[in-house]
This record gives sequence, C-alpha cells and structure tokens, in this order.
Amino acid sequence: MGNKKNVIIIGAAGRDFHNFNTYYRNNEDYNVVAFTAAQIPDIDGRKYPASLAGKLYPSGIPIFAEEELPRLIKDLKVDICIFSYSDVKYTKVMAMSALVNACGANFGLLGPDATMIKSTKPVIAVVATRTGCGKSQTSRKVIEYFMEKGLKVVAVRHPMPYGDLEAQKVQRFAVVEDLKKHKCTVEEMEEYEPHVVRGNVIYAGVDYEAILRDAEKDPDGCDVILWDGGNNDFSFYKPDLTITVADPHRPGNELSYYPGEVNLRLADAIVINKMDSASPEGIQTVRESIQKVNPKALVIDGASPIRVDNPEIIKGKRVLVVEDGPTLTHGEMKLGAGTIAAQKFGAAELVDPRPFVVGKLKETFAIYPNIGTLLPAMGYSAEQLKDLETTINNSDCDSVIIGTPIDLNRIINIKKPNTRVYYDLQEIGFPNLDGILTDFVKKHNLK
Repeated sequence: MGNKKNVIIIGAAGRDFHNFNTYYRNNEDYNVVAFTAAQIPDIDGRKYPASLAGKLYPSGIPIFAEEELPRLIKDLKVDICIFSYSDVKYTKVMAMSALVNACGANFGLLGPDATMIKSTKPVIAVVATRTGCGKSQTSRKVIEYFMEKGLKVVAVRHPMPYGDLEAQKVQRFAVVEDLKKHKCTVEEMEEYEPHVVRGNVIYAGVDYEAILRDAEKDPDGCDVILWDGGNNDFSFYKPDLTITVADPHRPGNELSYYPGEVNLRLADAIVINKMDSASPEGIQTVRESIQKVNPKALVIDGASPIRVDNPEIIKGKRVLVVEDGPTLTHGEMKLGAGTIAAQKFGAAELVDPRPFVVGKLKETFAIYPNIGTLLPAMGYSAEQLKDLETTINNSDCDSVIIGTPIDLNRIINIKKPNTRVYYDLQEIGFPNLDGILTDFVKKHNLK
C-alpha cells in the first residue's frame, strides 16, 4: 500500500463507522484494515460493506472482536489504532492505549473538527456526560417548544446499526409502523418510538452525511436539525447550540468518563437532571465540576418526575423491575425510573431476577455483575427478546414494573400483571430551556 498508514478503528457499531466515513473513507494517506467491536453482542464477524466503504475499499472492511486486537496489530502491520466508542472510564481508554502501544502501534482519538458535518440548517445538539442522564426527555422538551411555535424539527439519532448495514444506510421513522419496517431492536425502539408517537420525524442509520442531507429536505419540512445523542458521545453534526445533560446520581463521572467531559466543556447550556431523586451532595459535586471546566455555561436545574398507569400493581407487591438495558450495563446505573416508581408507590420488595435468567441474559449478568436486582431490557436480537420474555414470566414476583421508554407488552408477551413508568423533563425555576430556545429562534431568524 505504499506509504499509507495501516489503521484499525476500535469501536462498537456507531462512532467507529462515522469516524471512518468522515475522516478515512476517501483519505488516500491511510488504509483501514479492520474494525474491532465491543459492547454490542454479535457485531463482530461481519463486514463493513463495500457499498458504504467507498472506492478505496472494493472488498469492504472486516469487523473482528476486540479481543483479537493484539493479533490483528501484528498480523496486519498496523501503525495506528483509533479509539471510537463512548461511555468508558478514562482508565479504560488508557488501558486500551497501553495495550496498543505495547503491541507497537500508535493510539489516537478523533475530535470534533475532524468528524463533525456542517448542516445547511440550524443545529441543536442534545448530549450528555453518561448513558442514561435523560437526553431523550430533554430532546422531547426541545422539540415540543418548536412544535408549539409551528416550526419543524427533524431529529437525527446517534447510530445503532445492529442489522444489515447496507439496508440501514439512511432510515426515516415517521410512524410506529416504520419501526417494524426497519426491523428495529428494543434499544432502537426505545429511542425512536417516543419521537414518532408525538408526530415527530426522526432519522438514523450508518452514513450520517447522507442522513443529514435527507433530513434537511425532509418531505414534511425542516427548520431545525436536532442531534439526539447516544451514550455520552459528542455530536456528529456541528451544533449552533449544545445542551449537555448531567446526572447527579453519578457525581464526578462528568470528569472521569470519555467523552462525557468533552460534552461538559463544549456545552452552551447544562441541564442537571434528576434533582428530585438525587442527593444534595451529588448535585453540589456536579455544580463544582461545571464551575471547574465550563463556568460560562448556562446551568438549568431539572427533575424527571415519574408517573405510572396502575399504582395498585406496585403497592405492597413483590415486584420485578425492568429497566433500560444500556443504562444498567455500560451506563452502570444502580437504579432507573422503574426503581424510583417501586420506592414511590410502596413496593414491598424488589425481586432478584438472577435466579430466573436464561440464555443471552445470563451472559449479560456475567459481563456486568453489578446490575444487581434489576432486569435490563436487552433486545438486540430475536433470541434476546425471547430470553427477556422467558425470564420475566419465570420470575417469582407478584407484578412487573416496566421502566423502559417503550411498552414492552407490544413486542413480548408478559403474562404477569404489569404497569409502565413514564417520565419527562421538568425544569426548576430559571434559567430554563424556553429562554435559551427563544434566543436561538431570534438568532437564526426562524419564523
């Protein structure tokens, strides 16, 4: 390959493909010899297809398990490995750097200037310091503001391409039926469904420049692009306004996880969410972190009050709590909306799901042993969905609390009494999002 540098992109089926598309795809100074995959089950063993990889890669690019990285560096004569996934401790990032360096290769990270795409429309980015901070309800709040003003917001979600990558190049979701059309996993439904049920269009996929250009000329109209971030990754698009959500349930994480601190430093406004259920000490730690690295940011106090369909299904009952999967796994949360509902509405006991887990869920608990007495709603495949259904129905509980953003009853058969938890962002006092967004509308002459 001449003087080209051989590159491996270390990822998890999202930021890795975007880094390739924006920086490496047409860059003749480099030869991307492989992707490695982590965090997401069953991603490795596939190939980034030639149709997406471009003219320099007529055979596509293989995807290997991250465990094979030392062998790959040696066998493929790799010069540099680019770390390209999110929501990891700084110690994990540097441990990966140590491994790569010990194998003889350089280690690198790509930043916003190398990977952000410029839009022809005003862009608002909603990002966070960790997985599960409350980006989704913040995004919904932003969209509701513009809808009330008669302005069209098109949301673009951080990638979750777990299926056929060619088929997922550009995906548009406008109605619930589109979720089935695109063969969405539970994790994808949790992000897309709350948008479409409110009458809002959301895009996702693999090629985020192609996605952006389609979103800008969406058939329903587009005044504003809203980047709805995933994990604690920074935006794929160059934002005109960055709103970062921080979580006082995990105080200090905003300065110790990659790339969450990037989002804290880039923020124009920071929402400290979940203040209704966090400790004063946790809230104060987050405030001190903001003051330390981004004192000019506007700080919005926020809460995520919950409501349930049937409180009587909880009161005095032995309940199994099902929470959002990624929030419990690599998000490392010890509680979610379902747990808070159990406490608020007087559950007698949280039932431990571990004696009842089957199949792929056993692997999840083995990889993330600190999940505890909560059940993550893992649904990356039909097999995982079946395992989730079986585990719930096998559990020795009186009822089930569904703390996921979607109604699991729509996709699995839960035979036990159950109730769903809902939550939205509630701002506390001033400043608030309305003020920031009003300034945004004026600045960009939106009418």
